[in-house]
Amino acid sequence: MPKLSELEKKPVIFLMGPTASGKTDLAIALSREFPCHIISVDSALVYRGMNIGSAKPDRKTLAKYPHALIDIRDPAEPYSASDFVDDALAEIKKAHQEEKVPLLVGGTMLYYKALMDGLEDLPPADQAIRAEIDLRAEKEGWPALHAELAKLDPETAARLHPNHNQRIQRALEVYMVTGRPMSEIHAGQQGQKLDETFKVHHLVMMPSDRKVLHERIELRLKNMFEEGFIEEVRALYKRGDLHLGLPSIRAVGYRQVWSYLEGECDLEEARFRALVATRNLAKRQLTWLRSWESAAILYTDNQQGRKLAEAKLVTKALNLLDL
Repeated sequence: MPKLSELEKKPVIFLMGPTASGKTDLAIALSREFPCHIISVDSALVYRGMNIGSAKPDRKTLAKYPHALIDIRDPAEPYSASDFVDDALAEIKKAHQEEKVPLLVGGTMLYYKALMDGLEDLPPADQAIRAEIDLRAEKEGWPALHAELAKLDPETAARLHPNHNQRIQRALEVYMVTGRPMSEIHAGQQGQKLDETFKVHHLVMMPSDRKVLHERIELRLKNMFEEGFIEEVRALYKRGDLHLGLPSIRAVGYRQVWSYLEGECDLEEARFRALVATRNLAKRQLTWLRSWESAAILYTDNQQGRKLAEAKLVTKALNLLDL
């Protein structure tokens, strides 16, 4: 690989994929082949004390293969797409200065899009308005709020599932704060695109059969509960300063266990809700990824994670990257 300083456009790699698709394993395998600076693109991994439910790499792995943007926030501190863009750009610059290839790995599609296309000048989060929207959602349901959004901002509503609570909440919040639809604000602004500055390689990992992904999700969730996921959330719950209005506690899995701890459902129901929520997350991720332009797809199968399959994926990835 030529020196990065000699290239007209320095490389940046996006390694994207749905939850439980094996992204971390491939990132580590790629790091063995050429000097990478791994940057996490995950809205849950940024939080300290949220390890099991976020499938955070263990300490031994992180010691050998450091990941930037992991454990950088307390769960009480919200972390936004804007925060991520600032942090990720700083890490990309750091990687290039050290003659390393920035390897961005994770499944938070909104973060990738914000980094790739630039950020709009949207208002910051308003916790009081969010609490008001959440209260209405508890009484009326998110489909009812989605229907309201369709009247206020039909373009944004058309892109959202009626139960996609976080994005519905944000779109309503923006309208309530600015008096303007989010789609109108988006249309009037342009951010600097990442590929204007860097040569961005887009790699997507996904199984060819969704059934395989569902099996992996179910197994991962089973392992999480066996490893102490309930105790991890209970420790957060006992702090007393955290609540469901925070992005950290709204993370998939954590929200469902939190409801169990508050007595809203029994443990089996919480497990089932977590499974359904994780499957829905994967479905949304796949929808994003299939519409992602210029993506090179690495199809995984039941053998993913074994040495032979890993070697094949690394070889294919390196060929696609052409570094």
